[in-house]
Amino acid sequence: MANTTAAGPLDGVRIIDMSTVVMGPYAAQILGDLGADVIKIESPGDTIRMGPYRTTPGMTSLHLNVNRNKRSVALNLKDPAEHEQALRLIDTADALITNMRPRALARLGMTYQDVAARNPGLVYAQAQGFRSNSDRAGIAAYDETVQAASGLVDIADRVLGTPMILPSILADKVAGLTILYSLLAALVHRGRSGQGQHIEIPMTDTMIAFNLVEHLAGHVYEPAEGPTGFPLSMLPGHRARRTKDGLACVMPYSAQNYRDVFNAAGRPDLAADPRVNTENFNLIDNDLYDLVDECAQALTTEEWAEVCAKHNIPMGPVLELEHAHEDDYVRDGHLLDAVEHPTEGLIRQIGIPVRFSATPGSIRRPAPLPGQDTADVLAELAG
Repeated sequence: MANTTAAGPLDGVRIIDMSTVVMGPYAAQILGDLGADVIKIESPGDTIRMGPYRTTPGMTSLHLNVNRNKRSVALNLKDPAEHEQALRLIDTADALITNMRPRALARLGMTYQDVAARNPGLVYAQAQGFRSNSDRAGIAAYDETVQAASGLVDIADRVLGTPMILPSILADKVAGLTILYSLLAALVHRGRSGQGQHIEIPMTDTMIAFNLVEHLAGHVYEPAEGPTGFPLSMLPGHRARRTKDGLACVMPYSAQNYRDVFNAAGRPDLAADPRVNTENFNLIDNDLYDLVDECAQALTTEEWAEVCAKHNIPMGPVLELEHAHEDDYVRDGHLLDAVEHPTEGLIRQIGIPVRFSATPGSIRRPAPLPGQDTADVLAELAG
């Protein structure tokens, strides 16, 4: 499983991952995939290691998915000797990622000011729920609460009639990607100037900015010229369709697309509908979406794929996660290969989605046992 020869675009960069759960570890794992030497300082109590496991306590599926390409060093930051070892590791780093709350960092003497005094070139990426200069600073934040605070729950309530949390830890992962690009930008700046810096990534601010790209809509203008909410996304009929044998996202985006869908379904009467035969075609028409729902059941998913490819109609089959590893596209892209983990046996490994022509990423280390690299990493400090 391990490939120790591949380098990657971040070869020679050292990252200290002092984060927990998903957001920070996800960002740090991608940095590791791109060649960085990622040292994960594990202080007792990371909840990502709690839950079902196959053979080894702490080796949960979520841990396996966000902590590969890292070396795990177990240090109790409340112990003076181990705290000093952690600081010495940070002294060797190019960047650090943490999602500890500000008060905890202050108690530990590990704020940006504390560690920058020792390592002024350090890029210090600090993620938290809310801005440090706001009245919400220091409040505990979780993916669900950030979905609420950023407007996602409002959008779901307006479309679905229920204030549901989206069934994905979207806020954690978007914030993780924001950590990633912010940290890389700061490393570029440091390469030009030699200057380290502190980066604050508030999850709620990140998700408000992310959500409002399309959903600010009529409120872009002052005074507002319409409601918030991206009209197309807000349509109840904006969904995948049930075909004769499954599900597919058949999404006509033009009058011609609609006519081609209706004709392929054997409905020339609908293809002649005035609404799809006018220069003033209205894409935001939920009744038309309902007609596509009816027509979708006339053909199989494969037949729709052929029709849509022929007529340049946006279409995608719905990937059933239970069978994702059997999907041709997933298999050919090595997105879920089966690999042998040293302690957990055969596992499905999420692949690296980005391809570099000169410096490809690689998976060199499997997700580690808690503290499995402590002795080796600390020996490097001594050496």
